Amino acid sequence: MLKLIDTHSHINFNAFKDDADEVIKRAFDEGVFMLAVGSQISTSERAVEYAKKYEKGIWAVVGLHPIHLEEIDIDEHEVKFKSRKEEFDYERYKKLAQDPKVVGIGECGLDYYRIDDIPADNDFLKAQQIRVFKDQMRLAEELNLPLAIHCRNAYEDLLSVIKEFIAEGHKIPRGVMHCYLGDWNLAKEFLNLGFYLSFSGVITFPKTEYIQKVIKEAPLDRIVVETDCPYLTPMPHRGKRNEPSYVRFTAEKVAELKGKTLEKVAEQTTKNAKEIFNI
Repeated sequence: MLKLIDTHSHINFNAFKDDADEVIKRAFDEGVFMLAVGSQISTSERAVEYAKKYEKGIWAVVGLHPIHLEEIDIDEHEVKFKSRKEEFDYERYKKLAQDPKVVGIGECGLDYYRIDDIPADNDFLKAQQIRVFKDQMRLAEELNLPLAIHCRNAYEDLLSVIKEFIAEGHKIPRGVMHCYLGDWNLAKEFLNLGFYLSFSGVITFPKTEYIQKVIKEAPLDRIVVETDCPYLTPMPHRGKRNEPSYVRFTAEKVAELKGKTLEKVAEQTTKNAKEIFNI
């Protein structure tokens, strides 16, 4: 059976509150293991609960997503919700991240996509996101864990913040650029720093040639695959709730773009995920 690791799932989100175990079993039956990724303290705690519930096949990543620094109405293709404002509690996340089933910090990073919709000064909001991202990089450094980095409409700032963090005397962070949607020039910068690039179902959508170019150029030993479920459902299931078993469609697209077999892509991306997250 083909083996894959969905490096970024949210089976710990409310979208799966009624059938998470069924979704997880379906993934296992398809040979798919997964990382359950938190976006704030409640979903991070739930990620750990799911990881501990199963002897193998699920690991947790805990952290605070930049959209949860303010209250924002979120209307994604598959799910609508209002984000809950939260301060980053370093010690609370540190305690949670010391659980043996926690393999990373995140998702954390920068998100400027909805910044104009928030009734506050843009510079203040950006500075707040940068401060909290740096806090989580410090936590990852202290605990020797990789990062699951979220970035939307902020890649150049994100790169600058990471370089500034290193210039301040910190170790070079390691981890994954989750759902990478930047261009190839930026991708080379992240690769040169040691990061891996993670690709989601977005690469199966029409008019995504620019990101498909990145996949063609990037070395396969620096690529992982993900669903970001319940979001970003790949073709041919676009419009439905996404789930970890659908990561196969992303892997198939990577194989097509790289001119490799699905088996080779599954083997290498699984190896990459295990190396990044020490699983």
